[in-house]
Amino acid sequence: MAGVAGPATGSGAAGGDGDDSLYPIAVLIDELRNEDVQLRLNSIKKLSTIALALGVERTRTELLPFLTDTIYDEDEVLLALAEQLGNFTGLVGGPDFAHCLLDSVRLLAVEACVSIAQLLSQDDIEALVMPTLRQAAEDKSWRVRYMVADKFSELQKAVGPKITLNDLIPAFQNLLKDCEAEVRAAAAHKVKELCENLPMEGRETMIMNQILPYIKELVSDTNQHVKSALASVIMGLSTILGKENTIEHLLPLFLAQLKDECPEVRLNIISNLDCVNEVIGIRQLSQSLLPAIVELAEDAKWRVRLAIIEYMPLLAGQLGVEFFDEKLNSLCMAWLVDHVYAIREAATNNLMKLVQKFGTEWAQNTIVPKVLVMANDPNYLHRMTTLFCINALSEACGQEITTKQMLPIVLKMAGDQVANVRFNVAKSLQKIGPILDTDALQEEVKPVLQKLGQDEDMDVKYFAQEAISVLALA
Repeated sequence: MAGVAGPATGSGAAGGDGDDSLYPIAVLIDELRNEDVQLRLNSIKKLSTIALALGVERTRTELLPFLTDTIYDEDEVLLALAEQLGNFTGLVGGPDFAHCLLDSVRLLAVEACVSIAQLLSQDDIEALVMPTLRQAAEDKSWRVRYMVADKFSELQKAVGPKITLNDLIPAFQNLLKDCEAEVRAAAAHKVKELCENLPMEGRETMIMNQILPYIKELVSDTNQHVKSALASVIMGLSTILGKENTIEHLLPLFLAQLKDECPEVRLNIISNLDCVNEVIGIRQLSQSLLPAIVELAEDAKWRVRLAIIEYMPLLAGQLGVEFFDEKLNSLCMAWLVDHVYAIREAATNNLMKLVQKFGTEWAQNTIVPKVLVMANDPNYLHRMTTLFCINALSEACGQEITTKQMLPIVLKMAGDQVANVRFNVAKSLQKIGPILDTDALQEEVKPVLQKLGQDEDMDVKYFAQEAISVLALA
């Protein structure tokens, strides 16, 4: 698992006098991550050295989690690790703490089941792998059950369709109603993949009878992470189950999730609408979509607002220009004056993508006039947003709209009282310059940039001179 941090090996990490005593530990930990299998094996055989240096508590809290999180490996390495951990009782604090080791070994056993099952016949899988897997799926440690849920798609492919139907489906049902939310969430994430990988013959019936009842329960789960995990994949079932089943059975679930109190759940449904659009068309959802979109657009958490903005161009394409103009246009404009800069920036990019989708005539009639009105806003940040929008829109709108509608506003803003606005005028002129014809550049842009080049503010002067240079107007 790339990016997993190993046990800390800084000064005093093992109670030593200095970094010299810790150097071998750092080397061993690096070797555990090495691509060379032999090096990893050698390092695993020296694990007791690391454990002794770290001490019992840090071996339990840092080394063991590091090992079980990091080593997704060849059977040979997993076997060597299991052997080492078998002798670790004293190194984790004695028999009272042996359960830590058992958790680690059982976690590795789930990983090993995937690797081993790929090599065996169906009879051998049934005899050799399934007893371990059945135990793991019902293990008393939630971490082991979580590992089964997390690896479910790989297990399903490794054991084949017959064992999946007889053993894995009942195990999956149990994982979907597990007492631990982390396990339910991990299983919920795998719902779509599990259904996709079922044999085509009888797939629809199996999903409707053996999976869907459990999914319905999860839609109203008490834990938001579980609901969010399900919402990120449930829309994908519509392409598997088809139009009639989607309308009758899935649509009520989507509508319930669009009204969920958790923003992430609503967001995950909205961001996967394309699956449903392919099967039943988005109009079926449009009346429920609107309140959900509006709530997300005005959510107190700016990251939620950001996420819905980023999805807006795709949403607009699915809903069509009329619905967009009537229901969503005002939201897109409101984002331009949000108090968070990241939202204003994203809203600007959003407008550019909308113009690319709906065309320049739509932009000229619907968007550009509203953007240009902001040039007179008393708040200088909003005036600057006008310039940022012009930068983004000019290329999408083309020469005529830029020259006739946008350029006069930019030139007028060169006289703004706020230096930040003036130097952004210079930057905007540099940006839109290549779109303009030579007459506009020489007769309109050049005199304004020359004037800004004599500005009392150093930044304004700098950006004006840079623009003159880049546009070759000297």
